Amino acid sequence: MTSKRVVITGMGTVNPLGHNVESTWEALLAGKTGICKTETFDASTFPTTFSAQVRNFDLADHVEDAEKHRHAGRHCTFAIAAAVQAWKQSGLGQYDKLDRDRLGIYLGSGEGSLDFDNFISLVVDAWNEDDTLNAPEWGRLGFERMDMYREIEQESHMVVAHLAAEFQARGPAFNVLTACAASTQALGEAVCMIRRGEADAIISGGAHSMIHPLGVMGFNRLTALSTRNDDITTASRPFDATRDGFVLGEGASILILEDYDKVIERGAEGCILAEVVGYGSSADAFRITDQDPRGDGAAAAMRAALADAEMDPSQIDYISAHGTGTKQNDQVETLAMKQIFGDESTVPTSSAKSMLGHLIAAAGATELITCIMAMRDQILPPTANLNNPDPDCDLDYIPNTPRKASVNTCMSNSMGFGGQNNTLIITAD
Repeated sequence: MTSKRVVITGMGTVNPLGHNVESTWEALLAGKTGICKTETFDASTFPTTFSAQVRNFDLADHVEDAEKHRHAGRHCTFAIAAAVQAWKQSGLGQYDKLDRDRLGIYLGSGEGSLDFDNFISLVVDAWNEDDTLNAPEWGRLGFERMDMYREIEQESHMVVAHLAAEFQARGPAFNVLTACAASTQALGEAVCMIRRGEADAIISGGAHSMIHPLGVMGFNRLTALSTRNDDITTASRPFDATRDGFVLGEGASILILEDYDKVIERGAEGCILAEVVGYGSSADAFRITDQDPRGDGAAAAMRAALADAEMDPSQIDYISAHGTGTKQNDQVETLAMKQIFGDESTVPTSSAKSMLGHLIAAAGATELITCIMAMRDQILPPTANLNNPDPDCDLDYIPNTPRKASVNTCMSNSMGFGGQNNTLIITAD
């Protein structure tokens, strides 16, 4: 059976730089930062007191009936808004022959936050003087204080549930949580499903918000976060010799993937933003929190994506790097790209995380959107705060200033804790 072509017809985003694609793109080209002091909780005693937060967001600005989503978790509301943007752009909502049984959802969304304050109060108030838990008192207080909606909204699959209800998507429904690679993997797997004829269209992407005490403490304990509390606006420094960790962010990005033939059938060729031509996935098979130091796993994902696209490395015009700003990631990703593109590679590459922060599960989808915009406007976003290039990161990382370029084919890389690697290749044709 001939594999179907898969195209992108809509995209939307809510992130620390903007609440839609255009404002985000403008901010990226202007080199703006989404990083500020953490406001979602009091982080003053944490090693890292700053993050990249979505600010001044109101779901009512994006949907007609925000009240029906009043119990939705923070990251769910971001995803709903992003999906509404993508849906409108795709024009699927006006297509009266759309078969909702063949409209799927495949997300890479993270868990929601615990009902943290109430949970901790239970621990304190049900603790005995002999340092044991008073289980009966715990149960009694729990029924009084815990919010049943917040309990269910912490589950990662709830973003899928909200979007399915919002768009009456009754087709295949999946969520994958492979850490920082999740939304890139979700998009890639959604492409495979459409190619196999299992759906006509899929709402894909990811959402995440870990800017809460447990999330920040966990990454601090892993020494993964920047602690540059005296210079927070330039704390995210991918590929720079002075980098000291990533900046935790939050947000959601959603894309509409469709069978190319179905898009033509509904007369919507003008809605096509890009075609997904290659997808590769691999595992480092190394350590849970450390990458394969030679970059073999990441290189395998890129190699697989190129093979899927039936392309040579010379055909890639731009690479959206994972580029977290940790000492290890940037060095390993550089080694991986050299395996594919050569030690003297001149393929322009940059990291949007230098301005967006790291959106964890939502990062890959957000960065794929920047690739689409780069192809549309023929300009490449920079890597901000790259003032002291690391000798071990000696590729063309587009420091500080956007660059005009001829861009027809882009590669987007994502690498997650646990050793997951995923790569997508898209073209403008």
